[in-house]
Amino acid sequence: MRASPDVESVPPEPLPNAGNAMAGAPVRAAGVTWTRIAAAVLAWGLLSGLVMLSSPKVVGLREARRVQVDMYVAILTLALLFLGLLWWTVKGVVLRGSRPARARGDSQWAIAGRHFRKNRMAMAGLLIMILLYLVTLITPLIAPYDPAAQGDIVMTRYLPPSWDHPMGTDKFGRDIFSRVLYGARISLSIGFIAVGISVTLGTLVGAVGGYFGGMVDSILMRLTDMMLSFPRLVLLIVVIALFEPSIWLVVTVLGLTGWMGTARIVRGEVLSLREREFVQAARALGMGDMRIILRHVVPNTLAPVIVSATLGIGLTILTEASLSFLGLGVQPPTPSWGNMVADGRDALIQAWWIATFPGLAIVFTVIAFNLLGDGLRDALDPRLRT
Repeated sequence: MRASPDVESVPPEPLPNAGNAMAGAPVRAAGVTWTRIAAAVLAWGLLSGLVMLSSPKVVGLREARRVQVDMYVAILTLALLFLGLLWWTVKGVVLRGSRPARARGDSQWAIAGRHFRKNRMAMAGLLIMILLYLVTLITPLIAPYDPAAQGDIVMTRYLPPSWDHPMGTDKFGRDIFSRVLYGARISLSIGFIAVGISVTLGTLVGAVGGYFGGMVDSILMRLTDMMLSFPRLVLLIVVIALFEPSIWLVVTVLGLTGWMGTARIVRGEVLSLREREFVQAARALGMGDMRIILRHVVPNTLAPVIVSATLGIGLTILTEASLSFLGLGVQPPTPSWGNMVADGRDALIQAWWIATFPGLAIVFTVIAFNLLGDGLRDALDPRLRT
């Protein structure tokens, strides 16, 4: 049977994303951009500068009778940094232009990563954070002086910034630049470990309370509300004042008093996840509750947990600096940014550099973590993607 001649035959409309569905994913074009080339040149320039700064100490290790463990860690970090940068340059710059375009799937994490890379402020925060942690690992190689070494106090105290002492010296003749570098190791380590403790504890409390509900949820949430009702700084001061202040006590107390916000966030996510089809299917297959929580529920709450952790590190660094400023945190002569600011508060007029440089380090570090957290929040939340 023939179609009527006055009826125009129109080809069928292709399905949306039909090409992507048949190919499995959009096709990524390979190529080298000027941004990658500039990044590679900048990275190799920074690495060359680090090698030049650290070469005298590496050569001097042959004559040293005893080498500390952190020196080996610094050398290993520098070697791994060289190998990683070499691999990235060969793969991402040299070979990228010769690779043909290929089809590749887009997961939710890949989409979030693409949106995150578009946020320049968040990328700047991530770059600063990476540089800070790299500096903390290779500090023994690049610090020009021992942070606790005191020379001739009469001749070396309160020296202004110069070529020999880029950030000046304090009242004991100690080099501020070296103390800022070593203080970064203390402050960043305390922030990272304390937030790791609080995020782990908060995730477990929120997941268990939200999944089981009922009496378990009521008990855990009332405990959370009780902890939130105490002023955190006052609670920290009371607990630390009862015991001898030390680094591990500060880390433990900061970690055990900062989990409540994460617990409430995770609980809200789990309350909706526990009724989803994949959780019902896992129950039908006979899986235990703890396996469902750890294998299926908790991984689906990682996005808000990651954002909470990045924002929490900056807040924890500020809290530790406040405790050290009050004399209840890291004790001298171990340098931390907080007690360095406290050391310079009595000489702000005649020696402004003692408190200024560690204060600027705190400011830039907290801003970097906040920018990173804001960028992750925008990238991981589909409602905020633009």
